[in-house]
Amino acid sequence: MLEADEIMRILPHRYPMLMVDRVLTLTPGEQVVAIKNVSVNEAIFQGHFPGNPTFPGVLQLEAMAQSGAIALLTLPAFKGKTAYLGGIKKAKFRKMVRPGDTLRLEVTLDKLIANAGIGHGKAYVGDTLAASAELTFAIQ
Repeated sequence: MLEADEIMRILPHRYPMLMVDRVLTLTPGEQVVAIKNVSVNEAIFQGHFPGNPTFPGVLQLEAMAQSGAIALLTLPAFKGKTAYLGGIKKAKFRKMVRPGDTLRLEVTLDKLIANAGIGHGKAYVGDTLAASAELTFAIQ
């Protein structure tokens, strides 16, 4: 398991854009299961939406992408590099994510090329699928 300080050694993101709080399982270059605790104190809820706070789908995708980046950047070949989100396909949003929810982010990498990776991610609240997408990463 990786905690916040170890995650910040891998990812360049910092508050308010760091979307991974903890890594539960990790197989470098293959898969990761991570957690994002959605807090009512996040700045996004000041405007999305007052009186009806909803965690934006784009941030759910960002959380999946950061999780996948951890799986990529823990490979020795990519140590010290940055993984950028290069593409999103087939994104689907199935459940509203609200303050107090815990997103379980599951990302599997399907293909690695010299400086790129392709995978698919799923975000769950409990056992309910909240979002899913195919993700492409560019590594520099």
